[in-house]
This record gives sequence, structure tokens and C-alpha cells, in this order.
Amino acid sequence: MAATTATTVSGHEGRPSNEGTRLSVLHRTVFHYGSPVRESVNTLRLEPRTFPYQKTLSAFVRVLPATRIRRFTDLFQNVNHHFELPEPHSKLEIESRIRVHNLPLDLPSESLTAGLDSYHDPVVKERIWSYLHESPRVSLTPEVWRQTVDVTGTHHSVFGKASAMMEWIHREFHYAPGATSVKANLEESFALRRGVCQDFTHVMLGMCRSVGVAARYASGYLYNGPRDTLVGAQASHAWCEVYLPAAGWIGFDPTNNTLADERYVKIAVGRDYEDVSPVEGSYRGTGHCRLEIKVEVEKL
Repeated sequence: MAATTATTVSGHEGRPSNEGTRLSVLHRTVFHYGSPVRESVNTLRLEPRTFPYQKTLSAFVRVLPATRIRRFTDLFQNVNHHFELPEPHSKLEIESRIRVHNLPLDLPSESLTAGLDSYHDPVVKERIWSYLHESPRVSLTPEVWRQTVDVTGTHHSVFGKASAMMEWIHREFHYAPGATSVKANLEESFALRRGVCQDFTHVMLGMCRSVGVAARYASGYLYNGPRDTLVGAQASHAWCEVYLPAAGWIGFDPTNNTLADERYVKIAVGRDYEDVSPVEGSYRGTGHCRLEIKVEVEKL
């Protein structure tokens, strides 16, 4: 029998239930070990909390072999699940099923024109402080700063600067799975000018922070729809969120050169990938491990 946790909540308050888009996500990860392993300790970030434009309708997490799962929130208010498997096992299966209701992105006009001086508000300062500085995967280098100044020099609003950075990365970087590893940092990605959504997001985080724009890492999923025009669907996806005055945290996806609208399912946020990795853990035993990952995002 598998260990499970389940969460169900109601819809958006004060908004019509038929407005927006309802999406379901299946995410299954299976580890096949070459020989039995033991003392497996894992933390999952697979269940979303409710965000301003996204309401969690239901969330279900299953682990096999069965074990006790502890649910908690971290410093970034992400929902975490922690479990341990001390006994030998040859396979670990982790599955999450979630349903969300997303509302259309509706930005106030003042959020499109406000400049960096709006960050001077004490309440805003406290909210964004962690996302203005270096983090484990995002260093603020002179090379990144110089490029950012060139890209954003004619833009005065936070929205304008973020849009210019997003467009530049989308144009200048080549989407190439396998070009980098999951451990890649900003400097490696910036030098290669290639990678995947995680790399593009780290680059945009560094560019934003180098000129004083508050930016954080968002992880989740992307619904591609019938037109199949977006990169990163049917797998875990990542994008950058910028703090816009009068609007809050708004997603900018440099992989697809678009704002993160109702097609995006946000799971976790943090300073960079280190804070939001979907499955993080360790074990004792063989280094031979075969990994299977399946992600399905569907419109309800």
C-alpha cells in the first residue's frame, strides 16, 4: 500500500467560478536502483499553495514503498513533503496529482509604468529583500551587469526592463536540452548562451538583480494547448517572477518570451533552483540508478 497525502480547497473568493482555466497535472517520478538501497531521505515540492491568480482545487501525493509523509511549509511558504525509507528497497515511486483554477492575468495600468523608485516603500522593501541579492546559483558578475545595462538602457519602468531582458534572452540563447546539467549556475549558462528553462531563468534572475529589479525563481508546469507552440510543456518548467508595483509577483518566461498567464501552473518559488527542486534527497547504496519521469498537463 502506498503512503499518500491529499488536500482539497474551495475556488476563488469573489470571482466567477467559470472564469479562467482549470488544469490538471500528473507528475510521476520512478527511481530504479541497480541493487537495493537504504536510508533514503527525501523532500518533495510537488503541491502548490494558492497564489493570487491560481487556486489549488485538489492535491494528492503518493509514495511507494509506503511510509509516513510529513507535510510542512518552508521559509518561502512552499508546501513540502518529507519522508524517510530506512529499509532496503530497489524502487522508489513518487506521484502527484493536482488540479488548479487559474484566472486571466490582469495587470493594473500603474504596474506597467512604475519605476524602481517604487521599491523604496518599507513594506515593499521587506517583501523583496531576499530577491535582490546573490543566491547559490545566481552570482552578480560585471559581465552580466554590463549586458543588462545595454539591454535595458532605454527603459525606465520595472515592467519595461523585465520585458527587455526576457526578449533578449529568448533571442540570444538557444534552447538545447543536454547542453547543461541540472547543477549548472548562472555563469556557466551565460557563457554558453544555451541550455533549458532552468538556465534561462537563472540568467534572467541575475540580469534583474544586477540592476536592482527584484526577481525570484518559479517552478511548475506549462499547458501547451492544442496549438503546441510553447517550449517546456509536458515536463517540469521554470520561469522568472519580477515584483511589479501595484501588481505583485508576475511571471516572465524567457524560454517562450511571454508572461506567465493562465497556462502556467506554479508550484514553488525561491531565490533559485536550489530552493524549489521538485524532488530532493539522498540514500546509501549503489550509484546505478535509472530514472523515469512522466508529466501530463491537461485542461479540464
